[in-house]
Amino acid sequence: MGEPIRVLHFADLHIGIEGYGRLDPQTGLNQRVLDFVTRLKEIVDYAIEHQADAVIFAGDAFKTREPNPTYQRAFARQIMRLSRARIPTVLLVGNHDMPIIETRATALDIFATLDVPYVVVGREEAVHQLETRHGLLQVATVPWPQRSRLLKLDEYRSLSAEQLDQELERTLRLEIERLANLLDPRTPAILTAHFSVSGATYGSERFIMLGQDVVLKQESLCLSAWDYVAMGHIHRHQVVNPGQYPSVVYSGSPERVDFGEADQAKGFCWVEVARGETRWSFVPLHARAFVTIDVDATDEENPTEAALRAIQRRDVTDAIVRVRVRMRSEQEALFNARAVERALSGAHAVAGIGREVIREARSRLGINNPERLTPEQLLERYFVSRNTPPERMRELLELARPLLQEGGLLDQAA
Repeated sequence: MGEPIRVLHFADLHIGIEGYGRLDPQTGLNQRVLDFVTRLKEIVDYAIEHQADAVIFAGDAFKTREPNPTYQRAFARQIMRLSRARIPTVLLVGNHDMPIIETRATALDIFATLDVPYVVVGREEAVHQLETRHGLLQVATVPWPQRSRLLKLDEYRSLSAEQLDQELERTLRLEIERLANLLDPRTPAILTAHFSVSGATYGSERFIMLGQDVVLKQESLCLSAWDYVAMGHIHRHQVVNPGQYPSVVYSGSPERVDFGEADQAKGFCWVEVARGETRWSFVPLHARAFVTIDVDATDEENPTEAALRAIQRRDVTDAIVRVRVRMRSEQEALFNARAVERALSGAHAVAGIGREVIREARSRLGINNPERLTPEQLLERYFVSRNTPPERMRELLELARPLLQEGGLLDQAA
């Protein structure tokens, strides 16, 4: 057996996310957009420097279906670097790339329209033959499945939403089986797809998702025809079927979207593909850090000083930071949010300085020590607080006594 085919797998770039960013004076772009573009450049640098035989992008190039031309240019510049390096590159269409109307162009179609060398756009279910420096590689593409494709057919229009989901999942499974049957069993093969797989752990993609999610069972992907399944759509890097072959892998997004992804490693997958013997590893990237500093100042004299000490213990350099301070109501006047913000001057952005004020609870019944009263006495105080007429109160207490007695509460002190 010859050398394995080296493949770089990444996904979910989402160029266009601007949260927690500000304008970069040199480029005119939002600095958070530059974060995502920088991660893409680092991925392309790695592919070229390590002589990747192929690159698979598993969908969601942009935040929106209709990205502005500046974002498209930033993406195209890096893809053209792969093309000039003669590295076959597959661009799969994800839900953020897919137009609502099927006949409209996607933001990725321009590469196919201009017939850019070494670039394949995976807009439909198909098997692509990639000629790489280390031999032929079969790549099957399964883009984001659109319900509208089913609704065009008369037999599906009367189905309920649940029935339509079931039919879409069945159709998707049959398509994957069809693609597997088209393969040459002697040649390495990769399936790349963009949807959810049962058993996967979700992340922030739930909050920015375009279109209704589709979930396919693991067994529909774990076919012996494939040597690796390169998934996109879920931002958390994970192996859906650990210990099985082929590995079904979400590369995860290369940059963090929000605080929900603060603890997630970001990067891409480096895959060494050989028929029946594929190996892969995760390559981390230095994504923007999201840091949450929680401060409990309730036992402190000064909540501001407690927050400043907590900040000193954390590395907030170039991070997106939020501070949450818990304090007593009498401490609130002592809290200086501006001083806390000045202490975060080395951060990329301050997402917020929040305060949780603990206020003394006041008894709705007008008593200071309710634990000293019996359940019947507490019930009587409740009726008084509700301005219940005396005769009605005596009647209700008479009705309540059997219940309290049955529960063993009639003579029990609270």
